[in-house]
Amino acid sequence: MSTPISTAAPAPSRRKRGPRVPPSVLVGAALVAVIGAAAAFAPFVAPTNPLDVGTFDLMNAELPPAFMAEGDAHFLLGTDNQGRDLLSAMLYGARVSIAIGGGAVLVAASVGIVLGLLAGYFGGWVDALIMRVGDVILSLPTILLALLVSGVARAVFPEAGTAQWAPVILIGAIAIHEWVQYARTVRAATMVETRKDYVRAARVIGLPSARIMARHILPNVLSPVIVIATINLAAAVLTEATLSFLGVGMPPTYPSLGTLIRIGNEFVFSGIWWIAVFPAALLVVLVLGVNIVGDWLRDWFNPRRQAR
Repeated sequence: MSTPISTAAPAPSRRKRGPRVPPSVLVGAALVAVIGAAAAFAPFVAPTNPLDVGTFDLMNAELPPAFMAEGDAHFLLGTDNQGRDLLSAMLYGARVSIAIGGGAVLVAASVGIVLGLLAGYFGGWVDALIMRVGDVILSLPTILLALLVSGVARAVFPEAGTAQWAPVILIGAIAIHEWVQYARTVRAATMVETRKDYVRAARVIGLPSARIMARHILPNVLSPVIVIATINLAAAVLTEATLSFLGVGMPPTYPSLGTLIRIGNEFVFSGIWWIAVFPAALLVVLVLGVNIVGDWLRDWFNPRRQAR
């Protein structure tokens, strides 16, 4: 007896769809990418070098943007009180702000991941010590703690205010407060992972604790760390701009977004608004773009969404 041949068309295979990215996230990521690329290649993109004092001309000081009646075509966004091209200063300033913010996030994430793994894996007095130190640090506001660290560094190390050492001091001052968030998140995830069978099996066969944490637990706890790092990047850039605005960040001769806003704030009520408005607008766009991307990553890595 012959088996009838089915003539029905095979069911189409379902392709796995990638994450659907909203248009606002694409716009935010594009803004961050453009600003980051322009800042990274500032020496090649900027019309002038704002670090070369010999190129400053006081006759060109406080010129309005080129689209205004009294503007100069050589200075697209005008000049500051030193005759420095504002567009060039903004590009170099964004470079400094992004570098310091990214460095602070990298240091804070590295310290927080290590301490969070230790606290979650060993528990006991190790966990209690690390978490109580974190609680003490979180009891102080970020700006206040950064001001304290920067002030102590300037008092102990006289060259802390120079352009060579100021970024290092700022990175440390910002990271000393932000590592606690990473440590708490990694600690909670590590405590969950240590109860799973693959960690227990690794312990039974005698693998060292350092290898278990680095090779087995760490890859499974990095997803929330990426989200926190993205959001904290915007906060770190804002903190650096605030410290520079208060005069304890980068030196006045070295452009940063906070320094430019502080300089422009002295002239904004006299009609010279562009020195403060354009750097502030660039800072707002940069932080907004990073926050939009960070919020989308937080929603995408949400365990409830993945479960659905």
